[in-house]
Amino acid sequence: MKIIILGAGQVGGTLAEHLASEANDITVVDTDGERLRDLGDRLDIRTVQGRASLPTVLRQAGADDADMLVAVTNSDETNMVACQVAYSLFHTPTKIARVRESSYLSREELFDNDHIPVDVLISPEQVVTNYIKRLIEHPGALQVIDFAEGKAQLVAVKTYYGGPLVGQQLRQIRAHMPNVDTRVAAIFRRDRPIKPHGDTVIEADDEVFFIAAKKDIRAVMGELRRIDETNKRVVIAGGGQIGERLAEAIESRYQVKIIEMSPARCRHLSDNLESTVVLQGSASDKDLMLEENIAEADIFLALTNDDEANIMSSLLAKRLGARKVMTLINNPAYVDLVQGGDIDIAISPQLATIGTLLAHVRRGDIVSVHSLRRGAAEAIEAVAHGDSKSSKVIGKAIEDIALPPGTTIGAIIRDEGVLIAHDDTVIEAGDHVILFVVDKKHIRDVEKLFHVGLSFF
Repeated sequence: MKIIILGAGQVGGTLAEHLASEANDITVVDTDGERLRDLGDRLDIRTVQGRASLPTVLRQAGADDADMLVAVTNSDETNMVACQVAYSLFHTPTKIARVRESSYLSREELFDNDHIPVDVLISPEQVVTNYIKRLIEHPGALQVIDFAEGKAQLVAVKTYYGGPLVGQQLRQIRAHMPNVDTRVAAIFRRDRPIKPHGDTVIEADDEVFFIAAKKDIRAVMGELRRIDETNKRVVIAGGGQIGERLAEAIESRYQVKIIEMSPARCRHLSDNLESTVVLQGSASDKDLMLEENIAEADIFLALTNDDEANIMSSLLAKRLGARKVMTLINNPAYVDLVQGGDIDIAISPQLATIGTLLAHVRRGDIVSVHSLRRGAAEAIEAVAHGDSKSSKVIGKAIEDIALPPGTTIGAIIRDEGVLIAHDDTVIEAGDHVILFVVDKKHIRDVEKLFHVGLSFF
């Protein structure tokens, strides 16, 4: 597939890295020559320096025969104009734009071929807000991913001494919970993936990914670790777009406080939020944190645009007694450094956004793609089309499907029901199949499984 990526920032660069490793023809456009040189040195891609919305620059990038344009520059307006130019002059089939401003996003009628021709809108702030909200709703989870509009969920937890199943084989889950069906999709032990089997013994500190119907998630978590207390008190550092959206989404169910430096932003938050307490000040101010009883907070969330400020305020909150700390970190290099110590969960906006983008770039009928373990693995929701003659999966039991190495089928969504995958489960046309792929070099092979007819040859 020939794809033009506009913007070589964190999202554009990470997307290029994902796609270049999958035999796509990638061109990245940016005004920053140094950033392009760095990408070009590391990846097998073309780069074009220039303003992303100019027809001459897009033509130089190969827009005449591109299959897809992905506009992820830092400017909403540049992204939208680039999609318009690609549609009007080059008839680009698929146009994806990152748009942050809620004033644009709230007017859906803007984005059609008669106005601004954007096929897919990506809002990083909303993606990250939804991601954090799921973590708050599932105390003890490292990652929570919805499939089939929330019917099934994939959850990552870290086991530790005291969990009922630690030291036991995976097959014991069925004995412990005869009325709950679940499947462990993968285990990461000391950062190495282990393909789970019935006789696999769970060890303390394993990172376990399991899938189950949404209603059964809490029961399964209780088998793998002690269930954390329900979250009640949430403190948010940073009243920007993500902080405001999150407070708005959870304030009816939790006691929420926002700490924000800007007096003008504080006034805006006070006017627009119902029950959230808004405090003007710095989350790195020890006296303010003590005054606001940070030790009683169930969750402290650092959501400013400054990585260093987020890390420092999170460390302070943890030292002062906050039960759980989550930190928004834009620089991917920091994520692995800080997670798992005093900072419980490091949230990467880029990786959260990449999953949404990848769902529209993958071949075959891929409904959603989620980046796991900071990009080390992926969870994919694919739809099975065709019949037993035209499809490699339909009419076959899971044990008879030639899955690529390191790939596990975790569950199947059929109509309104969630079927946890077992060896004798047979896939039918229209099934939504949830796959866990540990080795991303096999993504193309997974996609080919869900191609219909001659297209998979």
